Amino acid sequence: MTAETVPTMHELLGEDTPKNWGKWGDDDELGALNYLDASQVLRGVQYVKSGEVFTLQIPMGHPHGDPVFPGRQSIKRENVLDESSWDPGKESAPEFPGGLHYSDDKAEIFLQGSTQYDALGHVWYDGQIWNGYDARSTVGGNKKASVQPIAERGVAGRGVLIDMARHRGKKWLDKGETFDHNDLEEAAKAQGVELEQRDILLIRTGFLTYFYSVPNEEFYDGFMEPGLTYSRELVDWFNDREIPNLVTDTIANEVTYEPKSGVALPLHCALMRNLGVVLTEICDLDKLAEACAADGRWDFLYTAAPLNIVEGTGAPVNPVVLR
Repeated sequence: MTAETVPTMHELLGEDTPKNWGKWGDDDELGALNYLDASQVLRGVQYVKSGEVFTLQIPMGHPHGDPVFPGRQSIKRENVLDESSWDPGKESAPEFPGGLHYSDDKAEIFLQGSTQYDALGHVWYDGQIWNGYDARSTVGGNKKASVQPIAERGVAGRGVLIDMARHRGKKWLDKGETFDHNDLEEAAKAQGVELEQRDILLIRTGFLTYFYSVPNEEFYDGFMEPGLTYSRELVDWFNDREIPNLVTDTIANEVTYEPKSGVALPLHCALMRNLGVVLTEICDLDKLAEACAADGRWDFLYTAAPLNIVEGTGAPVNPVVLR
């Protein structure tokens, strides 16, 4: 398949692809998160039974490296001050009354280089981002549909974990392995959990486990993540169920290249750009999955708030799940 034979995003999704533009007003920057009203938060609270707490962020600056999309880099953290700053001959360390010493550090990071939320204006086609805003509004920073409105609002509701790796009897799914909404329904039935309207959908593929288990060269060789694959039926399924937030343990939430067409990341456009479904990536779901499998409870209260970055295209986050 060559670049000449791959359809455009517009051709793949079609003229009549579902859109929620204008559904929550011409100025909306939250998209499907609008579905998570107070009643949905209270519904989620009902699924806290044992008081267990799970945080889903991966470590930043892991010795193995951080799982990042090709072209991005791991965090670069360095100390600015530590005890060595007060060694004899050093003149840069501040002196405080009473002799206080302290450590300080700084970091250079890709805002989407760890567990993170995408801004709704992160990906687009045909010159328009979420809600029909001009893609030129992204120049120099997202003036529209940045991650900041998500950070200021926060996310809370009933979360449901679908463990596709466990369902298929694998430690992790293979590179390029796909599944769709029918597979999700089948796995949910096997787990004994019902996917309900306006659920926050978490999907475990085990691919982060794979990342930390093999050399980086192997992980990135022929880079092709497993995940959901595009179909109009899947897009309608997300839209009909009013799913506000998709959360996965992969870098890009979906199979990297749609197998039939060769188009890269079409669900980013069909779900996020068109429907306003918020995407959360690179979540550590292993411990949560073990707990869910142990007692058969796959639903819980999911909460999250990405860092409040002005005009950010995304931001790191440490989601908290309460069971």
